[in-house]
Amino acid sequence: MPPRRGVTGRSKEPRKRFAEELQLLRAQKGDSLRKLGEVLGWDASLFGKMESGQTLGSPEVVEALGQHYGAGEWLLTLWELALGDPTQFLAQYRRYMVLEQEAMSLWHYAPSAPPGLLQTAAYAREALASAFKGQELDQQVEARIGRRKLLEGDDAPPFRVILSEAVLRTRLRDTQEWREQLEYLAEAAERPNITLHVLPFSAGPHGLMYAAVMFLRLLDGRTVAYTENYDRGELIEENGRVEPLQRTYDAVRDLALSPAESKKFIMRMLEEVPCEPST
Repeated sequence: MPPRRGVTGRSKEPRKRFAEELQLLRAQKGDSLRKLGEVLGWDASLFGKMESGQTLGSPEVVEALGQHYGAGEWLLTLWELALGDPTQFLAQYRRYMVLEQEAMSLWHYAPSAPPGLLQTAAYAREALASAFKGQELDQQVEARIGRRKLLEGDDAPPFRVILSEAVLRTRLRDTQEWREQLEYLAEAAERPNITLHVLPFSAGPHGLMYAAVMFLRLLDGRTVAYTENYDRGELIEENGRVEPLQRTYDAVRDLALSPAESKKFIMRMLEEVPCEPST
């Protein structure tokens, strides 16, 4: 039999498909980028970047485009799929990202930085700026922030995170951006599906001092782990290796502050951050 051909000939990768559909919708409407900007009230360059795949834009922009093109909820659905597209992540992370989207529950230990699922855009940008520049940096920041949708909504999976005190004391260069990151953590701790612990320095040495660890409980009942240090990451799917890591995680959790005490700890950190002077 001859190989099966695609029905539309367009990309099956959600991010690329979203950009292609935007190009097609505008061509069918007969709009120029300039006219689109004038009608919708955003700079025309934003729509050009969305059509070239440089950015996905915000939900507000996509909703406006959907109304303008008569695409309704379909365009917003395609945008949401593009946000979770694993092809936008570096190759070594893609398998983990696919499993993360399928997880029934998640656990995380963060030794030095907030987990990507709880980072603000400003934090993600500063954290990624040493490895990426220009357009690639923009794409990686957008991809990381897009992951936060996993924890939003009524059907969001349970997420337990332990933050080393070092996470809360390693500030961003910009004071206001650091305040916003702490406020985001405090807000996240209030969500019913998120349990946040702070591991104070006073807990002393422990078994997870040198690496970030993530656990995902999957639909088939398996639990997989992902460990990451400063230069490499590893997805661990063998039960014989995952179980000892889980026991170590549980031991570290027992050393951490309760969720209520952890929230108070974050609020104290916020009090130490000077407010920007009013203008």
